[in-house]
Amino acid sequence: MFGSKKTIFITGAGSGLGKGTALGLAHKGHQVIASVETISQVTSLREEAKAQGLDMEVIKLDVNNPLDRSQLEKYDFDVYVANAGIGEGGPLAEIPVENVRRIFDTNVFSSLEMAQIVARKFVAKKKGKIIFVSSIAGLSVTPYLGAYCASKHAVEAMAQALKGELAEFGVQVATINPGPYKTGFNDMMFEEKEKWYDESTNFTKRSDIAKSELMLASQFDPQDMIDKMVEVIEAKHHPFRTVHPAPSEAQVKAYEAKVWEETI
Repeated sequence: MFGSKKTIFITGAGSGLGKGTALGLAHKGHQVIASVETISQVTSLREEAKAQGLDMEVIKLDVNNPLDRSQLEKYDFDVYVANAGIGEGGPLAEIPVENVRRIFDTNVFSSLEMAQIVARKFVAKKKGKIIFVSSIAGLSVTPYLGAYCASKHAVEAMAQALKGELAEFGVQVATINPGPYKTGFNDMMFEEKEKWYDESTNFTKRSDIAKSELMLASQFDPQDMIDKMVEVIEAKHHPFRTVHPAPSEAQVKAYEAKVWEETI
């Protein structure tokens, strides 16, 4: 399976890191099946791949749509990259729970349903690799990003469990944990709260929320993360967890050490 060229199925390839990674893998000569959420993204990505001289299959697959998810059954591939995800900022004590439920539906429950389909395929073949695109938010928690962090912590737990459960069948499981990259995703997460947050009725001060939004001023170049994702996805062996870039890895390790010293 892990020769020079592989067939790779990646979700959430309509924008951001997923799109860049799909194109990057295709440029390396891999057969890429790139799934996107909407029909308009299908057209856009197909045109972009064609303009770059790439033969890449692009399909519409909304991970929250059962009929779309069932499409996964008909494909044969070596590596599955669970990249599709959403997020939303705002105080966890006040965010509408329905919004949190939507995040978990996409990032956790639909991701697991897809992973179960893939696991059955790989167990039958006795080979394959599943990679969950998590986040540093799966290993640390930032105030006012609690809903997103909680969903990514769940992804980390799923990946860790699946790694232990599927190893005997020859199936590899790993995570990739990007730091803050300027793809527009982080900006959008903080914008989402404006649909419901009102400082005149919510007890959380806007000035407090703004402190966590300072991270938007120091986001990294997405191409750096895309290159790292391509490197990990196509590698035969690599760490179970890839936190990137180096400053984010150091930040997460410092956070996890500090957790043991915290008091209330």
